Amino acid sequence: MGIVNVTPDSFSDGGDNFDAARAITHGKELIAQGADILDIGGESTRPGAAPVSLEEELRRVVPVIEGLKDTGAKFSIDTRNAPVMEAAIKAGAHIINDVTALEGEGALDTAIKLDVPVMLMHMQGEPQTMQENPVYEDCVLDIYDYLKDRINMCIAAGIKRANICIDPGIGFGKTLDHNMAILNQLALYHGLGCTVLLGASRKSFIPKICGDVPPKDRIAGSLAAAIKGAQAATQIVRVHDVFETKQALDVWVA
Repeated sequence: MGIVNVTPDSFSDGGDNFDAARAITHGKELIAQGADILDIGGESTRPGAAPVSLEEELRRVVPVIEGLKDTGAKFSIDTRNAPVMEAAIKAGAHIINDVTALEGEGALDTAIKLDVPVMLMHMQGEPQTMQENPVYEDCVLDIYDYLKDRINMCIAAGIKRANICIDPGIGFGKTLDHNMAILNQLALYHGLGCTVLLGASRKSFIPKICGDVPPKDRIAGSLAAAIKGAQAATQIVRVHDVFETKQALDVWVA
């Protein structure tokens, strides 16, 4: 899964593809590099990020989806807002990727109505405050239980288990120890019976291990995390650097 952030303030590439034409070009490049899915988002959910208006989020993402829909690739809309989910799917997206696991107002009902696959992520708190003091009894199991509850809620509402993907949410309300516990026990989440997604690309746990480096210099650490995901049989890795990740995984499985 290749990342297309149509934002001015994402932690790694904010502003790089804020213009729709640049975002479309970037999306086509990621497809050419081997991305099976493009994850298109118009609202940053990095630590400390402020929400944007629905109108602005729609203005950012809809033209990009429309500009890419004839490529034949699959697209997910990275949003927690029901009106954006609906507009994006109507514009040509195929999947809903929600960092709040469809807990937002109208999100679950919208997903049911649209009848598309959904990605449910765990986040403790809100982006503005989630990294202030995240606390768990047992991080890995607490996240497992939360995702189990959200899966059951979705199934009870009419979403098929086969259409549900889960993401433990590396970096979303987690300390370094929490993130490493998730990475080292990632295979546990297969017990939920859904596709598992790992989103660790360029995240801040990498310099906490390896020394302070800016996001675009975290490719090697991101590749190591992707291989950890592959070792745990994770079906989807969400990455900024598609070419490098595909090359690393191709060699790993050879």
